[in-house]
Amino acid sequence: MIDRQAQEPGTEYRPAAPARLWWEIAIVLALGLGQSAIYSIVQLAYRFTSSTPLADQTATLNPSQSSREVFDLIYQLLSIGFAVVPVLLVCFLLWQSHRPHLALLGMGGTRYGRDIGRGVLLVLAIGIPGLGLYLLGRALGLFVAVDPGGLNAYWWTVPILVLSAARAAVQEEFVVLGYLFRRLRQLGWGTWPIVLATSLLRGSYHLYQGPGAFVGNFAMGMLFGWLFARGGRLLPFLVAHFLIDAAAFVGYPWAAALWPALFGTPS
Repeated sequence: MIDRQAQEPGTEYRPAAPARLWWEIAIVLALGLGQSAIYSIVQLAYRFTSSTPLADQTATLNPSQSSREVFDLIYQLLSIGFAVVPVLLVCFLLWQSHRPHLALLGMGGTRYGRDIGRGVLLVLAIGIPGLGLYLLGRALGLFVAVDPGGLNAYWWTVPILVLSAARAAVQEEFVVLGYLFRRLRQLGWGTWPIVLATSLLRGSYHLYQGPGAFVGNFAMGMLFGWLFARGGRLLPFLVAHFLIDAAAFVGYPWAAALWPALFGTPS
């Protein structure tokens, strides 16, 4: 397939060499989600070989990074900022000189209201079953206790948690759906192999939360991938991912206080 990126006027489009595309994919993943997947696999092995049962372990998603408030805020902002660098890279790689500039990533057009509405519907389709899966996984010992909002209580805690949710949505959906779908299609992959491969990746970088998290995120990846392959628009998935994570990050302390037996972390 032809890489429809901007080129000098008067030149012809040329297909990118498969070897070059594979190296590009490897570099993009090594800078972010692929790196997270490797660490998650190692961390899962560490959890399984620990003397503490998996059900009694905790994963904190947004931990404090300093006991000093101002430096904690600085570290949080730096962490969020550098985490989206791979997103900037894929935008650079697939940028087009003509509008819509990010059409190759599934960003473009004017149907923003419809896309946002579809994102909200996806929250209902994924969020409630996902919560049920988490509770079932905790009961079966397949999930560690997940603390989505591990920050200390400061005036900036909620805004940082919301930013973290936006970072997760942008980082994952731009790379897993927008970028990998485009590049793997250029390499001649069919739709379902792409959906399966990206779902395996999505599940693998959540393994640090236990095997149940792999199953849940793999299922989410299959649904997201199938719908994205049909519609080709990225915004609904960005909206859905952001809303799910924002609700989890910000609402967790409230849920843990009301239902400590279900959402509380092991002491």
